[in-house]
This record gives sequence, C-alpha cells and structure tokens, in this order.
Amino acid sequence: MKAIRTNSENKDFINLVKQLDAYLKITDGDEHDYYNQFNHVDVLKNVVVVYVDTEINSAQGKIAVGCGAFKKFNDTTVELKRMFVSKEQRGKGVAQKVLLALEIWAKELGFKSCVLETGKRQVEAVQFYKKCNYEIIPNYGQYKGMENSICFEKKV
Repeated sequence: MKAIRTNSENKDFINLVKQLDAYLKITDGDEHDYYNQFNHVDVLKNVVVVYVDTEINSAQGKIAVGCGAFKKFNDTTVELKRMFVSKEQRGKGVAQKVLLALEIWAKELGFKSCVLETGKRQVEAVQFYKKCNYEIIPNYGQYKGMENSICFEKKV
C-alpha cells in the first residue's frame, strides 16, 4: 500500500470521488444537493491517493483504493475533504494511511490542526474519526444548524 501526493486533476482521485458522490447521494438523501455544493474538487490542491498492488490478468498493477484531500481553513488549520475508501478495501487500513498522509503533509506546511465535517448517517466515518483521536467540535461555517452534520478537529 502506497500513498502518493497529488492534486485534484489526478484521474484516480476523480474516479474515487465519483464513487464517493454516488455513495453520499444515497446516504444524504434530500440533503445531498446542499452538501454537494461545498465539495468542488477543483479547489483542492493537496490530494492523497492510496494504491495497492493487484494482479490483473497475471500482470502486476497498482489500483487506486482510497483518497482524501485538504484545503486551507484559516492560517493554522486545514479542512479535510473527500475522504473515501473503495468498498472492497474497507477495514484494511487504507483510510488510516490516507488520513495520516494528509496530517503529515498539513503539518509540514505549518498547519497546527485539521477540521472536518461528516454526516451522522456515515456511522463508520464517525467511529473512524473518533478512533483516530478527532474530537467533536461545534458545527462550523456552512454546517451550523445542519442536524445531520458532525464536525471534528485534531491537533497535528
């Protein structure tokens, strides 16, 4: 498993985000359009994609199985966006690899903390962030007053 740093023009990132959007359209239901307006990938310059080795027709290859990104939130904080792991690869440490790579990159750039928003209906995501020492914070920005939103923060 290998994490690479890239940007939002990466084709593998774009394909993973399409899978993420399809999943969120189902879980977010009627609220999907509201949330989706805050998820434009063209503003994401710091993207991580995780690849695993696989055998395809007896030939070794790498396949993109997870992604995540961040954008500047303020002078000391980044906001994590577009975290996703393909269904077949969940539970294998891919999400932790993505998250750690993003946290390290943000720290290298001088940021002190990461914030993020996820939906309460994404139970696995909520559990994952808690397990990774993210603490629940009051909903920020566009998520204030959104009952389905839950926001987290972690110092890096």
